[in-house]
Order: sequence, then structure tokens, then C-alpha cells
Amino acid sequence: MHFKQLEVFVNVVRLKSFSKAAEVVYLSQPTVSAHVNALEEELDTKLIVRSTKEVYPSKAGKIFYKYALDMLDMRDAAVAEVKSASTQVKGMLEVAASTVPSQYLLPRAMPTLLEKYPQLTFSIKQYDSVEVVHRIIDMDAEIGVTGAMFEKSGCVFEPVARDRLVIITPNTPEFAALGGKITPEIIRNSRFISREYGSGTRKESENFLRTIGVDPSALKTAVQLESTESIIQAVKNNLGISIVSKYACEDCLVSGGILAFDYESPGLDRNFYAVYRKNRPLSPAAAAFVKGMKERFFGE
Repeated sequence: MHFKQLEVFVNVVRLKSFSKAAEVVYLSQPTVSAHVNALEEELDTKLIVRSTKEVYPSKAGKIFYKYALDMLDMRDAAVAEVKSASTQVKGMLEVAASTVPSQYLLPRAMPTLLEKYPQLTFSIKQYDSVEVVHRIIDMDAEIGVTGAMFEKSGCVFEPVARDRLVIITPNTPEFAALGGKITPEIIRNSRFISREYGSGTRKESENFLRTIGVDPSALKTAVQLESTESIIQAVKNNLGISIVSKYACEDCLVSGGILAFDYESPGLDRNFYAVYRKNRPLSPAAAAFVKGMKERFFGE
């Protein structure tokens, strides 16, 4: 049994496909099948059930999957701890980030990081907040940035930036006449544009709405969008109102395309978090990234 076999097996289970796993681990599909077969022969049990319609782990495969993840995690922790003895910050750092961090926060923080560490490069992949955590758990990225915490995920959530959500509306006479104040009744009676399930912004927005007596499920939802920028443009074009990050809508506010309404509620305050696996030492690059984010947004 060797690590490549474990990597292949984990990816077959995670992706439910031999061909997709082959793409991820840069091997041919026959080689992937051979690795899984070798594991099954060594363990003398069927790990993967193959059918014409789907690929899924057997009962023994589900048990072994957890141990395989632990063994790969221990390998990565050992490598990271050895590397952490070096003070050099270099190489490619893979970051899984939710929408607002990837589009609005990281572009503000990275120039200083790149200036300070010229041998460091970034690969930024955008997902919703739930998927960011899954990517960290599955070791597809060493570190992530998200706007929501998830309990019992096996991850550390370290605050690296603060944000405030605002209610945005089209810049029409109707909303301009409100004088900067919007009521729960107006929110209930307006068309609403929401983020997709799994979005940290959606989770925090719904928590805030409940605190002011607005049931999120009773909103007149006109459309659900997967991009903060799409929501801002939809509001600008009078499709409805929404709740977004203040960072995200700054430019459109300055240009006058939309209006923003704050609310005297701590429910609109939130943190963005660096996410990484527990009991896994950060590489020098990842540690420098977390430190750089805090310096940029907290002034630490």
C-alpha cells in the first residue's frame, strides 16, 4: 500500500468516477483502476462498487475512506511541519475562497503579499462557503476564505477581515424618498433577490432578517443568483432589492446606480475567516497569507 493508491482511492470515492479521478491525479483511467484493484487485493475486500450507472464505496470502502484521509492528512502534516522549519515563503499557494473574498478582499490583500514575498504565487478557486469548507476537508486546497463558520467541520476558522452587510435597492424616487431608512414592511413587500443555498452571505442575511421579524421564506423572491456582482446589477436594473457585502457594492454606490440602507443591528456585522484543517501545521506560504490578510484588514 502506498500514498498514490490512497490518493487515487480517495478521489474515486469523492468524485464517484474513475475517469474524473484520473484527471485529478494525472493518471490514465486503466492506471487508476489498477491502483484500486491492488488495494482491494491487498485488503482482500471490495472497496468500490462499479455499475453501469454509478460508482460508489462499499461498506468496507466507506470505512477505509476515513482512514485513507487520515493517512494522507498525516503525510501532508509531516511534510508541512518539516517545511515550516524553513522561513522561506515561496511556491504556489492554492486558496479556496467564497464569492466576496475572491472578488473583493483578496485582490486588495494580494499586492502587498506579492511585494513582500516575490517568490509566492496564488491559485484562487471560487466556490460557495459550504464548498470552500469541503475543499479544505478533502485537501483540495490548504487554506480557504469564507464569510461563514460551520461547526463540527474539523476546521479552524480564524478571523482575517470584518465586513458589514447592507440592504441595497434601485436608485429610484420611491426608495430615495425613504431618507436612508428602510422598514421590515418595505422589505417584506418588495421583490427580493437572494444568493444561492450554501452562500455565507445568504446565511448571515437570513439570520439578520429573522432578528427584525422578517421570515426569509415569506419574502417575494424574484430570482436566486450565484454571484454578488450579478445581484448588484440586477438591483441596479430594478429587478428587486437584496442584501450584500458593503465591500462588494462600494463602486456602484459611488456611481449612483443603487442605494444602500444600513440598519441599527449587529446582525449585519460579520467576519471573514481563513479556514484550514485542525491539527495540520500551515506551510510558511499559508501562514504568511493569514498574517497578510490580518495586516490588511485588521491593521495587525
